[in-house]
Amino acid sequence: MSEYIVSARKYRPENFATLIGQDNIAVTLKNSILRGQLAHAYLFCGPRGVGKTTTARIFAKMINCSNPSADMEPCGECESCRSFAEGRSYCIHELDAASNNGVEDIKTLIDQVRVAPQVGKYSVYIIDEVHMLSQAAFNAFLKTLEEPPAHAIFILATTEKHKILPTILSRCQTYDFNRITVDNIVRNLRMIADRESVTIDDESLHVIAQKADGAMRDALTIFDQTVAFCGNAVKYEDVLKNLNVLSYEHCFALVEDFLKGDYPAALLKFDAILAKGFNALHFVAALSSHFRNLLVSRTAGLESLLELPDSLKRQYAEQAMRCSVKFLYDALAVTSQCESGYRASVNPRLHIEFALMKLSFLLSSPAAQPAAQPAATPVSAAQPAAASVPAAQPAATPVSAAQPAAPQPAQPAPAAQPAAPQSAPAVEPSQQAQTDSTGRIPAAAQQPAAAPAPAATDEAPRRRRRSAGFSLGSMLSEDAPAATGENADERMDAPERDEILAKWRECAEIFSDKPRLSNAIANSEVEIEDNGDGTMTMTFKVANDSQVSWIRSNALSKLQLRLNELLRWSALKLDVGKVESQGTLREAYTPDEKLAVMANSNPELRKLMKDVDGILK
Repeated sequence: MSEYIVSARKYRPENFATLIGQDNIAVTLKNSILRGQLAHAYLFCGPRGVGKTTTARIFAKMINCSNPSADMEPCGECESCRSFAEGRSYCIHELDAASNNGVEDIKTLIDQVRVAPQVGKYSVYIIDEVHMLSQAAFNAFLKTLEEPPAHAIFILATTEKHKILPTILSRCQTYDFNRITVDNIVRNLRMIADRESVTIDDESLHVIAQKADGAMRDALTIFDQTVAFCGNAVKYEDVLKNLNVLSYEHCFALVEDFLKGDYPAALLKFDAILAKGFNALHFVAALSSHFRNLLVSRTAGLESLLELPDSLKRQYAEQAMRCSVKFLYDALAVTSQCESGYRASVNPRLHIEFALMKLSFLLSSPAAQPAAQPAATPVSAAQPAAASVPAAQPAATPVSAAQPAAPQPAQPAPAAQPAAPQSAPAVEPSQQAQTDSTGRIPAAAQQPAAAPAPAATDEAPRRRRRSAGFSLGSMLSEDAPAATGENADERMDAPERDEILAKWRECAEIFSDKPRLSNAIANSEVEIEDNGDGTMTMTFKVANDSQVSWIRSNALSKLQLRLNELLRWSALKLDVGKVESQGTLREAYTPDEKLAVMANSNPELRKLMKDVDGILK
């Protein structure tokens, strides 16, 4: 029986050209060798299995190679390269800091550093897992790392950069290694499978690559495990079974059930998945990833975010076209909430089953039904059936087939009108008195109009609102109106003076947590002027210049925004001024003014102020 070598060792890169996924680091190191700009200490940090130690070995072999190639690759034939390949090199030393992390181990290393290399120009010391060194060992290593002999080069490798002392980091050139992409892992696994005469499809390779989570060594280990289980003919189903990975088909089938609102089928599929031994939390994570992939597939320009084979990309694109963006957004919210609350749940299975039911009801929720109307809205007999009040509506809502067309003072009802697109709600003259204190028409007094409202007359409504809103929900719905850049809830006509004054008094209550501002608003004199160009200017006058200056610099803009929000009218301009003096003594405001008032009425205080002023001078 021949000696077996695992793929992670057998296909370990031997030069920069075969290094996978770290092209920028390879180019930097080759340029430093070519220009003779070698540092005395390097720090390679990054996740596990991405090539840190491999890069350190290639770099160490390259700087001692006698006959490097034109693109700065080791020749593999000189004495230095052969001795390194055979494991007998005296120029390249490796130290595992995880098991040699004491001060004595570092002292032994320092003694070796003093010895010049026998073959080659440099003695390279590779210290793996350097973050495992003790505090005392780090301190003993500092001086040698800062000023080593000219022939010594240190290469430190670690997966936990944050555990390295800042004094060590400042003495090294740091190279951050990235996780290897799924495409690079699949490409390398395909090359190895061809060399080993292993038949495997792209879907299986993508499953292995995603399971490896960016680590090439883990991917090669999983590949060896899969080949040992399946033989040289690897099938997709066997890979899923061996790695205990949830198939994409389960997620596709579950989404179909969600789109149909078939929650019993979804619950049965979840039970079958649990019966196969899958982790429930991993199931929720896979479902979240599936919704994420659907959202990416449905959004143009995001195709590069899908690290999947072409066959799966087509399948995702097909299902994504049958899902609205709002559905996918709401589904991601449900699965994310389920995932975050799983560990705190007393009954984890019920927690997930409830989430599956919510996903099934997203497209058929009661809130999405047109029959759901406010309880106080009367319904005409001639109104379309889709907008009628359901049988379960409270008895307080009047519904009468013989209801007269004329409006009643106590309970207005619309005349029978054929179904037509609704425009802005119109108000009958008898309903004008029913407006509330904010100027809005109560819901019970609003009636749908059969045609666009005519031009404003004496009997036309005083207030009209735009019916189009703009929110996150309208952005996510496919038939949302295009944004016009205007405030869709802004009133079209100017408010009355009494309404402006009422809203101004509300501002005093809103800013009650700021007594200085609230008192200034409550005691101010208000002047309202029509500018003649569709805008109005409101000037509120306060007691003195100090108040004017403070309000203008600290509160005027906030008051302007809040008043416009309350009035729903942005054409009102707000200004602040001082009350004109009418010969009466104005109220003292600042401490100096209060002191002056007291001094005028108290001769003893005036004398004391003069005495104190003389002492201070």
